[in-house]
Amino acid sequence: LGWMAASTSADSEIKGSNTKLLARARQGCRDNPYLRQGQRSFALNVIGQGTRIQAQTRKQRGGKLDKKINDAIEMKWKQWGRYDSDSANGRDCFADIELIIAKQLFEAGEVFVRLIKKPFGRSTIPLALELLEPEQLDNDYNGGTKNKNNTWRMGIERDVFNRPVRYSFFKKHPGDTPFPVPLNTKQHMLIDASEIIHLLITDRPSQTRGVSMLAPALEAMHQLDGYQHSQLIRSRASSALMGFISTNSDDGLVGDDVFENERVTDFEPGTFKYLNQNETVNIPNLDAPNGEFEPFNRIILRSLASGCGVSYESVSKDFSQTNYSSSRLSLLEDRDHYKMIQKYLEERFLQPLFDLWLDLAVLSGNLDLPSYELDPDKYRRIRWLFRGWAYVDPQKEIAAAKEAVKAGFKTQAQVISEMGSGDIEEFLPARKLEVEQQEQLGLFFDTTIPDTSKQQTGTNIESNDTDTNGKET
Repeated sequence: LGWMAASTSADSEIKGSNTKLLARARQGCRDNPYLRQGQRSFALNVIGQGTRIQAQTRKQRGGKLDKKINDAIEMKWKQWGRYDSDSANGRDCFADIELIIAKQLFEAGEVFVRLIKKPFGRSTIPLALELLEPEQLDNDYNGGTKNKNNTWRMGIERDVFNRPVRYSFFKKHPGDTPFPVPLNTKQHMLIDASEIIHLLITDRPSQTRGVSMLAPALEAMHQLDGYQHSQLIRSRASSALMGFISTNSDDGLVGDDVFENERVTDFEPGTFKYLNQNETVNIPNLDAPNGEFEPFNRIILRSLASGCGVSYESVSKDFSQTNYSSSRLSLLEDRDHYKMIQKYLEERFLQPLFDLWLDLAVLSGNLDLPSYELDPDKYRRIRWLFRGWAYVDPQKEIAAAKEAVKAGFKTQAQVISEMGSGDIEEFLPARKLEVEQQEQLGLFFDTTIPDTSKQQTGTNIESNDTDTNGKET
């Protein structure tokens, strides 16, 4: 009864409420410890210490990986990812940029990456990144369009197929009030869509702008914050000695410590107060009903976890309500969510960025790749190595991984990647070197398989010393 719902488009709903929603989400992530932890957990699980690349260029003959070229590509990418080279502000390395992007997808629901085609810092590759916040896009801009059939929608010029053409950004963040834009200067910068990567998680086909992942839980978290605040005040009040003195005397309160018929006094722990004749002390009951706070707190935090795709345990740091099976089920479901975000970032951010970076690295002479202009896709094959996760139960999961590899259901590279151990092309040579060093030092461990071929050969020789007639051979 009384349930009113409007059948409006995605953009109508976003335009009408997103400014207030975004402001509340930003305040929550800044001030609320649970929202802050949810954002931190999301970013760490999606990005961790940063995404690495494994170049997959293959030789023309034989189809084997071209180690020399792949190493050169990986090294240049790593050098470009330094804080003074890949970011226009000269502050954020590539892993930092990835973390900020993940945090903004959680908090704001979107973020804009501007591609600036000029070299910065120690790099001579003409490319750097600038991150722009959603508030900087002018929602109400309605200037001229490049084509008569184009339209401006929430700060983005779109063609008839709804593809972005240009973005209308304020030159400065509109909330940067202490540092206003000087008068008589241009307020906007119109940036071509080819220079912007707009990252957002969409829920509806017609959606133009992103929405905070916290949207379903912000109201409940606001109520929880108020409830916790009132509980804190009640606890502080009830822990102190508080009382109200009343009298039955017709003359009211009298004495040297009375001012305007109110007794002036103070209370200290471990002291006794003497009252005048006909005066009594009334102490109010400030205790809340027992057992209400903790269940209510858990219910609200579970709604937060459900709304933003982060487990209750990650948000609350409360592991008292879980066992191994439930924790594992929760972690696996969360990881599926994180992998979905990782795949989105690979398709929409990392691979397009790498393709452009590779073009500019070759054109600027930083990379010498044979016949690149004839077949650039040959060099664009990349395996993105996202962060992995440690085992919940190592004994069981390692045994399962061994069986999966033996049965051909998984490769060793997949297992190593899932464990977060890195790149198999780095892992195997390092493992080989480790075994060789152990053998040289005469060290053998459970993980080292000794060479028994000589012992087997000696046994075979002894068994063949005589022929079937008992004569020596």
